Amino acid sequence: MTPKPSAVQIIEKRFTGGGAAYSEDALVEQPALDLLGSLGWTTANLHNEWNGAVSSQGRHSKQEVLLVPRLRSALERLNPQLPGEALEQAVAELARDRSAMVPVNANREFHALLRDGVKVTIIGADGKETVETARVIDWGTLDNNDFFAASQFWLMGDVYTRRTDIICFVNGIPLVLFELKSSHKNLQNAFDGNLRDYRHAIPQLFIPNAFVILSNGSQSRMGSSFALWDHFFEWKRINEEGEKGVVSLETMMRGVCDRARLLDMVENFIVYEEGRGGLIKKVAKNHQYLGVNKAIRALLSVRERPAGEPGKLGVFWHTQGSGKSLSMIFFSRKILRSIPGNWTFVIITDRTELDEQIYKNFAATGTVTETEAHATSGEHLKQLLSEDHRFVFTLIHKFGTKNGAAFPCLSARPDIIVITDEAHRSQYDTLALNMRSALPHAAFLGFTGTPLIAGEERTKEVFGGYISVYNFAQSIADEATVPLYYENRIPETIRWAKTLRICWKPLTWMKRRKPRLSANSPANTT
Repeated sequence: MTPKPSAVQIIEKRFTGGGAAYSEDALVEQPALDLLGSLGWTTANLHNEWNGAVSSQGRHSKQEVLLVPRLRSALERLNPQLPGEALEQAVAELARDRSAMVPVNANREFHALLRDGVKVTIIGADGKETVETARVIDWGTLDNNDFFAASQFWLMGDVYTRRTDIICFVNGIPLVLFELKSSHKNLQNAFDGNLRDYRHAIPQLFIPNAFVILSNGSQSRMGSSFALWDHFFEWKRINEEGEKGVVSLETMMRGVCDRARLLDMVENFIVYEEGRGGLIKKVAKNHQYLGVNKAIRALLSVRERPAGEPGKLGVFWHTQGSGKSLSMIFFSRKILRSIPGNWTFVIITDRTELDEQIYKNFAATGTVTETEAHATSGEHLKQLLSEDHRFVFTLIHKFGTKNGAAFPCLSARPDIIVITDEAHRSQYDTLALNMRSALPHAAFLGFTGTPLIAGEERTKEVFGGYISVYNFAQSIADEATVPLYYENRIPETIRWAKTLRICWKPLTWMKRRKPRLSANSPANTT
């Protein structure tokens, strides 16, 4: 007797005319490939890459994750001054076996090669060796790179062989992995049932990987190469924070797989943080990416301001717990890498504990690599700003004066950016103008976890209006912070106290009615 089909099977047959594999391909995978094509990617289905003994992509085995012919062609295009032997050194370094390393450490090493290039040795006609850098990706000129998206890509590990849904290659390097599910399936199955298995079965895929996208078409999440499920997040907005948030694969792909945005993400919005349990890879979330880039655009605009006009970058209001310190790190790192100038960042807080915490965050991500520069006084700050420091940390109280005296100018440099944390607090209102007097040509950016309220107008005078807003409601909706709940109830201690008072009243009455004992009473005899 033929078993009765399940509801899921009926739906699949009605909408796809076939099984689950066809449903996934027709409803999720193929539309994703089509969208990548519209975004400027070359696309191909590589299910039959190995028809015969030779790979159509030039791979020597299914264990290779790099598309070496595409990589070699990109290296030749980006480094015309280097001889072929040097380029082969670069290919060998990128393809080197890193399986003995801790995976996240290997990923950081590879990411550094992508961002900064590969060191190669050239032997001149006179026999002398020189070291040059071979560029792997052209971060500035989009069309100098090769963008290729492949579906049904076969990979073999030490034991198992797996076929991935979609991989996005830039210059032959697999940077983005898609794991897709049919629209009726729970999205977490893509993580629990597939991504976990890939990390174990084909670990070499994750050494060059930038991030992973999981989707069933209607729900989509992305996360870093080794993130747990709880750290995968949605990408709801493409261009502006004010957009209505839309959870869809198309929104996410337009937000992070647009070719320019992808290069921006890989170059400027990935950090590795040293923690107690080892290295942690972190990728910027939607609100951090949009907010930081708005602040960058504000800086470019402020640089063109008329002489004497204060540099106001604005107030960066991202609710508490949404990663403000990480946004500061992304902001400063991108400026140092992409905007010419001898930049110095002055990080100002109002508490020693907060100052130490932010410094540790900067140091743990490798953003601060020099000797710790903490200004202990106004004079010390003046000295540090005259030296070659990228980051200087200090407290707002260092800008105080006795009896309201004017604060002296510490530096007239135009390439100083002042970043303050919790810029809404009252002490910034009283000391903010002193900061402006001390650094008259600096650009000021204020971070706050709560909105500005009446009485904090001085904050706007120094920093300007809101440059980026990510409020508590948005954060809760995005699951970036934990919601707070209020339950109107009487604590158990109060209820017990009332019970004890009720029980105590008869006892006190009995004590008052207790008869007096006479001097000859047996109870009083010894």
